[in-house]
Amino acid sequence: MADEEKVVVTNRAALHDYHILDRYEAGIALTGTEVKSVRNGQIQLKDSYVAIRDGEAWLFNAHISPYAHGNRLNHDPLRARKLLLHRHEIDRLAKAASVRGMTLVPTRVYLKRGRIKLEIGVARGKKLYDKRETEMRRTLEREARAQLKHRTIKSQ
Repeated sequence: MADEEKVVVTNRAALHDYHILDRYEAGIALTGTEVKSVRNGQIQLKDSYVAIRDGEAWLFNAHISPYAHGNRLNHDPLRARKLLLHRHEIDRLAKAASVRGMTLVPTRVYLKRGRIKLEIGVARGKKLYDKRETEMRRTLEREARAQLKHRTIKSQ
């Protein structure tokens, strides 16, 4: 259990819409009910993004559902959450995000040594033809796997 990771959620929309050029690991400042909801997998990253404001990294539009057994002190599902990074990492992310066409997107949330971590991707948006090419490649791979599976079943 030295460096075991358990993926809680992956942002498949970001992987479809962007070319991920670089990845960073960040911690997230969460309240107690948010931690319980994330551990239950009640988090959605579909429309979320990361921004650098006043020298700090923030996660926006990540939806963490209210904890089912929480009370009136339950958290706001869409609040901005501070990301925990070293100063030099924040500076690198700010520099990367300032380049035209680049953005910071969360790609996945996972547990590492009992702590909730967020993977941030420095990304460039895909053009429509890139998305079509990716979809076509995926379809061809799926068909090839199906053909291979069909051949192995017949030979047995």
